[in-house]
Amino acid sequence: MSLLALLSRRLPGLSTRSLSTSIPRLQAVPTQKPVLLKEFKIYRWNPDTPSAKPTLQTYEIDLNQTGPMILDALIKIKNEVDPTLTFRRSCREGICGSCAMNIDGQNTLACLCRIDRDGAKDTKIYPLPHMYIVKDLVPDLTLFYKQYKSIQPYLQNDNPPEKGEFIQSQEDRKKLDGLYECILCACCSTSCPSYWWNQDEYLGPATLMQAYRWIADSRDSYGDARKDKLQNEMSMYRCHTIFNCSRTCPKGLNPAAAIAKIKLELAAE
Repeated sequence: MSLLALLSRRLPGLSTRSLSTSIPRLQAVPTQKPVLLKEFKIYRWNPDTPSAKPTLQTYEIDLNQTGPMILDALIKIKNEVDPTLTFRRSCREGICGSCAMNIDGQNTLACLCRIDRDGAKDTKIYPLPHMYIVKDLVPDLTLFYKQYKSIQPYLQNDNPPEKGEFIQSQEDRKKLDGLYECILCACCSTSCPSYWWNQDEYLGPATLMQAYRWIADSRDSYGDARKDKLQNEMSMYRCHTIFNCSRTCPKGLNPAAAIAKIKLELAAE
């Protein structure tokens, strides 16, 4: 006989409902995290008031009420503090390159940059340097994409296989590692002093690395034509191997090495 049936026989007035509700329930009480305030100083400029100079606007948020990345803080500020704050973002995974900006002096992706949890230090956020600004943290990348288009970033081969697909050896495929992963965030190009000074003619690290990606591809038969386009004083040779591009790449790529390989191939011809 169950305990409930035995108690009901000895205490006729005791109901199942009263027995079940008479036992107190223990619930865990959530602990309240302490407030950790941090200041973010963010570049602001509005094209609707072009006469007004750009300013740094200060926002203060509780780090224990937001995610760990700079992009999380920006989204919290836009959603809860100031909806006029403007910036690009999309994937939040370091794939699309949309949220490229200058954070505490370094070009990087806001979605991959962790917030410094030292509340005594502020974080300064600017758009990518030496670019025309659309609004706030949004740079105008029109010229950057035009330069990328100029290298014809697609496979060119006038002799496609009669059947099936292009065959590539494992050794030839490995030559593309460290090149195809570029997400065109423009962090490297906008960190390059040569690109700051000559971006109307110098293609910049990102575009040149993508140019080499197709020069190195064994399936492409237009390698000579691609190299001929770079055989001038400005398109590539403005690179002075400062290595800012390789230091700042948020994907850990090495544009300087790709540019050096192009120079080596052109010198060997």
